[in-house]
Amino acid sequence: MSVYDKLKELNITLPPVATPAAAYMPFVQTGNLVFLSGHIARKDGKAWVGQLGKTMTTDEGKLAARAIAIDLMGTLHAAVGDLNKVRRIVKLVSLVNSTGEFTEHHLVTNGASELLAQVFGDKGSHARAAFGVAQIPMGACVEIEMVAELG
Repeated sequence: MSVYDKLKELNITLPPVATPAAAYMPFVQTGNLVFLSGHIARKDGKAWVGQLGKTMTTDEGKLAARAIAIDLMGTLHAAVGDLNKVRRIVKLVSLVNSTGEFTEHHLVTNGASELLAQVFGDKGSHARAAFGVAQIPMGACVEIEMVAELG
């Protein structure tokens, strides 16, 4: 099954690349690697604002991370033209806007990791870092960056 068939089965439509909010590129390719800049969680077209452990639950954060994975795939599609060229999702780095007491960053980030594994199969399994931060641009609850390898 192609990546696009799987997206259709999951009723996922890939969004266009978002305009960068500062002085950076949405993606950079070097060799067979594509580096995607951090994408913040968005809801209804605006930053998905919240702080895990204070105004958001782990399950809400997981939904936000899943939404980011969809945005990341949209950017990756724009970068490479065909997601079936992806040999592997190599790594995710996840920043979770959270209180000092919140300890479920890894579970929040599973929202993105699980969707990538669903869409890409074994090629979607990746290395990962997930940690809490005091704040994310625009007050977003989660930000994730990704590295993918092309075949």
